[in-house]
Amino acid sequence: MAASSARPLGLWMCTALVVGNMIGSGVFMLPASLAPYGWNAVIAWMLTIGGALCLAFVFARLAEAFPRAGGPLAYTQEAFGPTAGFMVAWAYWISMWVGNAAIATGGVSYLSVFFPALGKVPGLAALVTVAVVWALTAVNCWGSKSAGRLQVVATILKLLPLIAVAGLAVVILARKGGAAVTPFEPSQLSAGGITAAATLTLWALLGLESATVPADKVHEPTRTIPRATLYGTAFTGLIYLVVCSAVVVLSPADLLKTSNAPFADFVGYHGGGDLRLVLAAFAAISAFGALNGWVLLQGEMPYAMARDGVFPAWLGKVGKRGTPVRAHVLSSALLTILVLMNYAKSMADLFTFIALLATSASLFTYLFSALAALRLQQKHRMDASMLLTVLAIMAAVYSIWTLYGAGASASLWGVVLLLAGLPVRFLTARAARPVLPETVS
Repeated sequence: MAASSARPLGLWMCTALVVGNMIGSGVFMLPASLAPYGWNAVIAWMLTIGGALCLAFVFARLAEAFPRAGGPLAYTQEAFGPTAGFMVAWAYWISMWVGNAAIATGGVSYLSVFFPALGKVPGLAALVTVAVVWALTAVNCWGSKSAGRLQVVATILKLLPLIAVAGLAVVILARKGGAAVTPFEPSQLSAGGITAAATLTLWALLGLESATVPADKVHEPTRTIPRATLYGTAFTGLIYLVVCSAVVVLSPADLLKTSNAPFADFVGYHGGGDLRLVLAAFAAISAFGALNGWVLLQGEMPYAMARDGVFPAWLGKVGKRGTPVRAHVLSSALLTILVLMNYAKSMADLFTFIALLATSASLFTYLFSALAALRLQQKHRMDASMLLTVLAIMAAVYSIWTLYGAGASASLWGVVLLLAGLPVRFLTARAARPVLPETVS
């Protein structure tokens, strides 16, 4: 009983964390961004899912060999030393709270369907966004088990509209056959179009490594984390491929290009009527469910960094309920500053900017994690296998390719984020030491 209480996250909660973190507001907005690419987007989804599964396998094997809190931080540090581990973890942590701003903004934007004032009163959406963030921060400070239970419920609820859209697509194909599908024109396929679309699709799959971060709170981590990572990634990838591709190829491109709610407009175009409101409600649930999981991780990451001596030691202390309260508060405070500084931007513009920034930062984490798997095999720190070597190389190549597809601006910002952490690293390197959990009031 004591072990279960100390490690409250089991297979279902960890899988829900992976699926829930990937299925957020992004999937409900992607068809509008992917519409100009047509069938290029379908191919991009296949490549993205393939790359994500390679990464998931790498993370699964790393988690099995090193079941430590911190995920990418732990693996990179084991392979390349504390400075490299810090830089990767720094970029990953920033991508978390920056990305959380995008997720929260997307969720509130769906609420504007029911509360139009959110889109009309200056600053109101920003205040509501901040309020939601702090409410979920309080949930995660209360305890990992509470956050895990909320994640399971939210994940089930957010799957319902996706299943409904997939069912509608089947009905449309049964009634109209191939005539309902956008014609496949091989001449319109291009390497540039596929690469650009693949970069967009990756945003929806960020979070596949989620179960590796709170490893010290996972029951039987060497078994639970690998299975949750692979199951969650494969399941989410299949859902995305079917649902997003169906919306893109079964809707006029002109309808989706200008849509603020492409899933709702897809249903409306095919005679769904008031189901638009139902989809908007579930989209908001999806976003806030994903936000709950990412808030958990944005607190666990700086906590793990402090425990390993690369962040100030006071972030490595826990509250009375065993949660890293200080790390949660710092992360949400930075998120709040970001949202309030950009309150004048439209919700769509803010979402797009932050999503690209978070994606580019995450790609550095994925690249170094794949390289860590190769390096740790070479150093005989983990069991070597030809399959892991091949998939780690494929994951590294995929990460580099997607960084290229993100464009110079996003990749440059990713480099800037990495370099911005160096002063923190050098200032804390001498004083920081691994610390044991200490209860604070």
